[in-house]
Amino acid sequence: MSTTRYRFRTRWWLPADQSAVFAMLADLVGYPRWWPDVRSVRRIDGDTAEVRARSSLPFTLVMLLHRIEEDERRGVLAVGLRGDLRGFLRVEVSRDGLGTGVDVVQEVEARSRLLRVLSPWARPLLRLNHAAMMSRGRAGLMRRLAGGAGGTTRETARR
Repeated sequence: MSTTRYRFRTRWWLPADQSAVFAMLADLVGYPRWWPDVRSVRRIDGDTAEVRARSSLPFTLVMLLHRIEEDERRGVLAVGLRGDLRGFLRVEVSRDGLGTGVDVVQEVEARSRLLRVLSPWARPLLRLNHAAMMSRGRAGLMRRLAGGAGGTTRETARR
């Protein structure tokens, strides 16, 4: 396996309605309001957006996300990624007991020069960084779904 290829699988459980969760996840432009690691989203067209994300490590990833699938009835969202990461991300949203399960699968290849250089040596650190980002995303989504302020001071100042 290439040291620049990554496969991430994340499972979230949220004490919220499936439709509400799907709507929040489908609204990519709204991510900076609740996910602190998503610094900005700029819509390019109806199916494409530029996303800037920065987690715990001191660099920002710039990616173009292009919608491949959005099917609320089946609870499926999928996007192709280009830019600093290339690959895809697929989300499945489903009822799970008294709440909603969210399964996220990402298969990406590091394309930025920095990530390609770091990957052979810093792979465990990069995986931990991704896990921390996903954890903050879940926490922010839970706050937002509960009606709390999920945004950050930085995001609030942009308004």
